[in-house]
Amino acid sequence: MEDILTLRAEINAIDREIVRLFQARMDVSRRVGLYKIDKGLPVLDEKREAELLEEKVKMLSNKNLEEDTKALFETIMDRSRRLQGAMVPMLAEKEDCLRICKNLIHMKSSDTSGKQIIYQGQPGAYGEVASMSYFGENCARTNMKSWEGVFRAVKEGFGDYGVVPVENSSTGAINAAYDLLGKFNCYIVGEVQVPVNHCLMAGKDATVGSIETVYSHEQGFLQCKNFLEEHPKWQQIETTNTALSAKLVAQSPENSIAAIASVRAAELYDLQILRTYINDNPSNYTRFIIVARTPMISDTADKISVTFSVNHTKGSLCRILQVFASEGLNLLKLESRPDTQINWEYQFFADYTGNLGEKSMEHAIGQLIEATETFRILGNYKAATL
Repeated sequence: MEDILTLRAEINAIDREIVRLFQARMDVSRRVGLYKIDKGLPVLDEKREAELLEEKVKMLSNKNLEEDTKALFETIMDRSRRLQGAMVPMLAEKEDCLRICKNLIHMKSSDTSGKQIIYQGQPGAYGEVASMSYFGENCARTNMKSWEGVFRAVKEGFGDYGVVPVENSSTGAINAAYDLLGKFNCYIVGEVQVPVNHCLMAGKDATVGSIETVYSHEQGFLQCKNFLEEHPKWQQIETTNTALSAKLVAQSPENSIAAIASVRAAELYDLQILRTYINDNPSNYTRFIIVARTPMISDTADKISVTFSVNHTKGSLCRILQVFASEGLNLLKLESRPDTQINWEYQFFADYTGNLGEKSMEHAIGQLIEATETFRILGNYKAATL
């Protein structure tokens, strides 16, 4: 058996040669960058990179190393793009995007007292609970019938802040909220997590045995699936809001109907709670975002939300993930939504930790802009804690 010290010495010799060759390659990449500046060429040439990867794989005598070789040269090419990206001027629209991102740093948070809050649903809805949790129980608040109504009211100046759900710990992302963020170009300025305790409620004379029909929002039904499976004969009727379901039940003399809604809804509409904590997940939370017309960033902001699109080509999303990794950005969440303008194209929504005021963030944002087709910062705000 070979001696370990001898093997390590052999590795060190190979590594020295790798370092020498890497420096030489990066010097050539720098000169390529100068050529691109002179000719007005883009940093990224996807076709050439794909061809280079295939060439490197063909050079292998050990075909078991194909994936590792691709990963190695993808990293090397990523570093070459970073070097050239710092040299080659961005296109005008990307320069404008970077300028807008830089300006966001100076958008400081303001006092929220006395502001008008807009939420979706009837009083007693979880949206109202979220509003009260974030802004205080005595906040001035107005309800809208739909989430789109919330965004429209904020965008048109009828309210200062909107409160909308974007994610549930049991059922995942609430896609409509992401679509509306893109449609109305509002900014996220905060978030709050609300514990969800779904209750089965009905009139004073009702019992679980008398129930034939249950009203709730789609999310209410999804989050109480196991409980509802115990009552397969119950008819399920969707409403636009859990609190509206409670209101409808309260307005009816029938003891055969019930609602799935919050404790607050039962109190507001004077309904008896037949069962509590009927949601599948006992630690069920909904994350609500606070949206505004303009961005506002506090010194304690530690979470950044962005949206972007990429070229519909092989490896384009992978390159974005490489930027997150190479810039040391802690990616918390990545969602994709269909582009409503182009079939089979997607808009991505990402959350990651950080503050736009950090010195390193400007370079990171520049790299993300360079690697994407379109890019927009949705907000920089304090992450909610339980």
